[in-house]
Amino acid sequence: MEQQDRLVSPRSDGDDPQVEKSLRPRSLAEFIGQEKVVAQLRIAIMAARARGEPLDHTLFYGPPGLGKTSLSNVIAHEMGVKIKVTSGPAIERAGDLAALLTNLQKNDILFIDEVHRLNRVVEEVLYPAMEDFALDLIVGKGPSARSLRLKLPRFTVIGATTRLALLTSPLRDRFVAPHRLEFYTDTAMCEIVVRSARILEVPITAEAALEVGRRARGTPRIANRLLRRLRDYAQVVAEGQIDLEVARAALAQLEVDDLGLDENDRRLLRAIIELFNGGPVGLSTLAAALAEEVDAIEDVYEPFLLQLGFLQRTPRGRIATRRAFEHLGLPFPEKTLSSPDDNDLQPRLW
Repeated sequence: MEQQDRLVSPRSDGDDPQVEKSLRPRSLAEFIGQEKVVAQLRIAIMAARARGEPLDHTLFYGPPGLGKTSLSNVIAHEMGVKIKVTSGPAIERAGDLAALLTNLQKNDILFIDEVHRLNRVVEEVLYPAMEDFALDLIVGKGPSARSLRLKLPRFTVIGATTRLALLTSPLRDRFVAPHRLEFYTDTAMCEIVVRSARILEVPITAEAALEVGRRARGTPRIANRLLRRLRDYAQVVAEGQIDLEVARAALAQLEVDDLGLDENDRRLLRAIIELFNGGPVGLSTLAAALAEEVDAIEDVYEPFLLQLGFLQRTPRGRIATRRAFEHLGLPFPEKTLSSPDDNDLQPRLW
C-alpha cells in the first residue's frame, strides 16, 4: 500500500505538475472555499498595496491538499509581485538560503513549503531576515573571521506546513498572520469539480460533480485527481460525458466508496475487526499485520478514519467503532472488557 499510489492521497506525489498547476486558481475571486481565510487575506492585501509595503509574514497550516501553495501564488498575483518557491528540505545550508534572499526584489514573496523541516542552522539565518530584513554572514575562518550584515529589501515569507506542532516557537512567532485551512464542504467541493471540469473541457452534470466532490474527503487535490480518472473512464465508456451513473460506475471501479474510503482504508478496518476482534490492538502489531510502516498507519491512514469516527485511539490500542462495523456491513459484537487496573470492579462496555 504505497501512499503515492492512492487516488485518495491528499499529497501531490505522482501527479502531473502541469495539469495540477493549470487547475489552480489565479486570484482571490477564483478561489473557492476557505471563506474566512480569503476574507482576511483580501483586507491584508488591500492594506499592504495601499501603503506600498510587503504583506506581513504569513503561515498556512492544515492537512495537505487544501490549497496552501495555491493561496501563496494567488497572494503574489494579487500583490503584483514575484514569488520564489522552495521547501524546507531543499534548503540544506545557510548559503542556500542566503542565495535565495539576496535575489529577492522589494515586496517579493519567498514561499517555503514544509517549513517545519527547515534545518536549525538555516532557521537561525532566517530570523534576522524576517525581523530586520538583514542577512548576517560570517566572513573568513579562525581568528580573522568577522561578522558581516547585508541589508535586504523588504519582502514577505509565506510558510506552509502540515505539522504546526513541529515548528519551533521562535520561527512560529515570526509569522504575524497564521491561517488554518479547513476541510471543504460538499457544496464547495462541487463548485471546485465544476470549475476543474470546465478547465479540462470535460462535460459533467451537477449531480455527478456533487458525487465526485462528496467522495473527495473535503480535499480539492483528491477531487481533481478523481475527476481526471473519471474523464478517462467517460472517454472510453460514455463518449466523454460524465453523468451521475457514469460517475458512480467509475468510482466503483476505482474502489472509492460513498464516504471516500479506498480499499486500503477498508483493509485496515477489516484487519482490526477480523484479525483482532475489533480491538484494542497495538499500533506496531497492526502495522506488522498489514505489512506497513507504523508512521504510515499513524500519519496516512488513521487521520481520515478518526475524522469519520471509525477508529478510536486508546491507551490499550486501536479500536474499530460501531460505525466501522456498520459501514463494512458487519455485525457489531457487544463485548465487555475488564480494566487491568480495577479487576475487582464491574466490567465496562466497549
